[in-house]
Amino acid sequence: MRHVIDGIRYNVETFGDGFPVILLHGFTGDVSTWRPFFETWGEHSKVIAVDLIGHGKTEAPDDVERYKMLSVVDDLFLLMEKLKISKADFVGYSMGGRLALSFAAKYPTMVRKLVLESSSPGLDSEEERKKRIEQDTKLAAFIEEKGMEAFVDHWENIPLFETQKELQKEIQSSIREQRLTNSIIGLSNSLIGMGTGVQPSWWKELWDLKVDTLLLTGSLDQKFCLITERMKERLENAQWITVQGCGHAIHVENSEKFGTIVSRYLSN
Repeated sequence: MRHVIDGIRYNVETFGDGFPVILLHGFTGDVSTWRPFFETWGEHSKVIAVDLIGHGKTEAPDDVERYKMLSVVDDLFLLMEKLKISKADFVGYSMGGRLALSFAAKYPTMVRKLVLESSSPGLDSEEERKKRIEQDTKLAAFIEEKGMEAFVDHWENIPLFETQKELQKEIQSSIREQRLTNSIIGLSNSLIGMGTGVQPSWWKELWDLKVDTLLLTGSLDQKFCLITERMKERLENAQWITVQGCGHAIHVENSEKFGTIVSRYLSN
């Protein structure tokens, strides 16, 4: 179903009829990443999967300002208002987790539970942020100059996704095909508008965030295990589960385990 939010047509898929859970995919992803969980989670939740701005079937505007993290947070607020939802659970993967956490930081009373898979509150220091903005600006330029296929060739070979090379060839193929459906402008603007370096840093706010939170990491994703360890120290009502033998995308690398963990947490 399409919903126009502040002038942007958003693609949203829903399933089930319980307490609402809003699903937010990662960079280069779309709602299809969550479909394997619709049936299970739909037994206890009303699943609402959103194609984020610049991704999937949601519009990819030219104006990079529309991609800024707090602008997209407000889009989610307006979407909830449109769907007559006053409070929801959120499940976010990577970039989608950064968005879910940003939403909780701005609208904490509208969030019942947070599930953050391989995610972060942004970057702590000005130096880190500056460096990351430079990297993301270069990557955005690469996408615009070389095109989608060259970018996907590069993206699927970064160290973060090394463990995905162990997946069945059909799954790797399907992930690649989905990534290729994105638009150049959508991905480029997402990097510049809502990249990790340019978004607000929520590290300090974590001390005051009271929302029940489940932090998920793969044991082979050392970078995000270290980030999550720091997050856990600051979040008062957080639990942290590490899934053995997985890298960054637990929901892809061990979908059965991921689905069960999230289902238990949301339905408890």
